[in-house]
Amino acid sequence: MAELIFRTGTMDAGKSTLALQTNHNHAARGRVGLIFTTNDRAGEAVLSSRLGLTHEAVEVNPEFDFWKHVVQSLTAGARIDYLICDEAQFYAPRQVEDLAKIVDELQIDVFCFGILTDFRTRLFPGSARLVELADRTEVLQVEALCWCGKKATHNARTENGSMVTEGDQVVVGDVESTVDPSVRVGYEVLCRQHHRRGLTAARAKAVSLAPDPLPFG
Repeated sequence: MAELIFRTGTMDAGKSTLALQTNHNHAARGRVGLIFTTNDRAGEAVLSSRLGLTHEAVEVNPEFDFWKHVVQSLTAGARIDYLICDEAQFYAPRQVEDLAKIVDELQIDVFCFGILTDFRTRLFPGSARLVELADRTEVLQVEALCWCGKKATHNARTENGSMVTEGDQVVVGDVESTVDPSVRVGYEVLCRQHHRRGLTAARAKAVSLAPDPLPFG
């Protein structure tokens, strides 16, 4: 029986690498699949990992219709045994529902990869719907680490190294701000303690380099 599987973890946990490995393993056994992604750091219609691996993919925009795309491909004579869906946290709930329908009605395996929560520690709508509908939700065993060495559990958004807790839910990292070119947006994984404190690696380094206070009083 086909399954809808959601594999999740923080940034740096190897989700995209695992997506590419999953595709390789199935293709090596003669299975034929389609790869989807959205808002990938490498650009449009590309699935990339932080290790430098890349693969062509179908870009999923807010209007994309998974059911229509797959049915049209099958009608045209294509063979589809599985779908690889990266950055699934950015999918709309209705798109996740279409993926579940593809599994149930067309008996095609769907493997989704994404993070659970945003920089404010709130569930992404796509991830929430996947948790509700997936046959299996698996947390990746590769542990990303906070700058302090503890297990990273939260994703933080930074502007010039300082953590921010307000703004749009979806903003591409490692880019200049469209509002203020002097601001560079990035992301960092932190343990819960340092996410609560807003203490990023850059800020921790700045504190450690600060001169000791004079011994007065």
